[in-house]
Amino acid sequence: MSVNKDTVRKIAHLARIAEPEERLEPLARELSTIIDWVEQLDEVETEDVPPMTSTVAIKLPLRDDVVTDGGYPEDIVANAPGSQDQFFTVPKVLE
Repeated sequence: MSVNKDTVRKIAHLARIAEPEERLEPLARELSTIIDWVEQLDEVETEDVPPMTSTVAIKLPLRDDVVTDGGYPEDIVANAPGSQDQFFTVPKVLE
């Protein structure tokens, strides 16, 4: 598939990109080259290739779900501009 100057002009207009007239022809050649390269990917046989989620087939180790930090809420709210019963207080947003 080849892209011509008019197609590049239309794409640039739709993308709100101001391209000077002398730049349209080189862009058309570049886009045509990219599209030709992508079309080559269609020739690759992928029928029997299973989908993959990672390039490395490993299982990630799980860690125990335990609290490793906490237990001192007074220290956490110590620098807060306002707190009550070990919770942050914030100004009311809705009335």
